[in-house]
Amino acid sequence: MPLPGFTTWPSFPFEGDFKIKHLDPPVESEPARKGEDSADCTACTAPDDAYIWVNERWRVRTMDRPTGLPMVLMLEPRSHLDLGDLPNLLAAELGVMTVRLERAIRSLDSVARVHVYRWGDGAAHLHVWFMARPHGQLQLRGTFLPLWDDILPPIPEEQWRESLAHVAAWLAEFGGTPLAQPPRIDWQAPAKLTDD
Repeated sequence: MPLPGFTTWPSFPFEGDFKIKHLDPPVESEPARKGEDSADCTACTAPDDAYIWVNERWRVRTMDRPTGLPMVLMLEPRSHLDLGDLPNLLAAELGVMTVRLERAIRSLDSVARVHVYRWGDGAAHLHVWFMARPHGQLQLRGTFLPLWDDILPPIPEEQWRESLAHVAAWLAEFGGTPLAQPPRIDWQAPAKLTDD
């Protein structure tokens, strides 16, 4: 089988010889996703302090450590719902929250664009991914940005924490509670200005 054309795109993160895997036959019934029952759902059981920003209906979380991109966040409803289960109010708010979060992330100097993704096969609780493409990194444009996030070395933790606090504060301008704090400043100044 010939390789698809995207393997020659500048944004494709790999080079060399590739072989396409054989497609497995379809299964009779699909396996349950993680957290189908709200009692077993990681999002439902996580405390607010595991998030960078919260309000009465939505929460925003990040990974537990810096990744290769300037910012990777997830927007989740507090209620145990998937995308197609959202009532009209939450569906409308999802649109507003998506725009606000995109603007907040894009306000960072290190960010050129924000990619928004929803994959529904891992966990049952809706979580919308926001991945920031670094400014000037044109090779990272397009559909392979999540792969590049796994390939690139992590950004410095201090920069990551500053960015999280910035985004949380930006969102809080419209309500909610920012929970991410900027890193502690480590002053290197002497205690006295002179040696006297």
